[in-house]
Amino acid sequence: MSEQFYADAQLYDRLFPGGEEALAFYRAEADRQGGSVLELGCGTGHKLIPIASDGHPCTGLELSPAMLAEARRKADERGVAVEWLQGDMRQLELGRTFDLVLIAANSLLHLHEADDLVACFRTVRRHLAPGARLVLDVFNPSVRLLAQADGVRRRRDALSFLDPDRGVVHVDVQETYDAAAQVTRGTWFFSTDAEADFVVAPLEMRSIFPQELPLLLALGGLRAVERFGDWSRGPLTAAAAIQVYVCTPDGPGSAGP
Repeated sequence: MSEQFYADAQLYDRLFPGGEEALAFYRAEADRQGGSVLELGCGTGHKLIPIASDGHPCTGLELSPAMLAEARRKADERGVAVEWLQGDMRQLELGRTFDLVLIAANSLLHLHEADDLVACFRTVRRHLAPGARLVLDVFNPSVRLLAQADGVRRRRDALSFLDPDRGVVHVDVQETYDAAAQVTRGTWFFSTDAEADFVVAPLEMRSIFPQELPLLLALGGLRAVERFGDWSRGPLTAAAAIQVYVCTPDGPGSAGP
């Protein structure tokens, strides 16, 4: 349901241009761990290209062909070598392992079913070298914000951006929250003063609550060894906007196949 949202990769990059604190965190994790890096849901390479430029052998997996093409273009433009692969993070079989696996920027939340999340974590475990780690981040669900997903279309002024061809682009979002599925079902509207709704794209994102994620990791054969609520490695509290996990394998045979 969210494929159209990622069909224009350059539009996506203009919508979400920042994330410098997150980038610094992931670069530091790659330096701390050392060795090869695999990012699942790598998008346009916002994090992986700088990590590769730091000297780490990098592989990026992305489902969207448009996002992957933009990642390749950006890496080539900067003269950075990255192995780019199109595929599904639930079903990856590369036949080799990595020293660090990343799932950044809420990419995990495109998996809505518990079985899909567990399948992803089992995939990660199969690709972890001895001593390797998984590092991921997802937002920390706010019950107040979820309750405000009432189906009303609203302007998100903070998301407005400048497009070199179109001028200032405004973003409206209309969302409802399916509490039984823990999925926010939204429609995003992109407009300029001259052209209303030139892109209308659905986006559906799951919520994973702090007491739920460790259980899903365990079912996938992984164990959280560090957990943070911000990019400065502060504690995960009720007020934290994000959940950041550092995970290791949880012992042979603990997660089934």
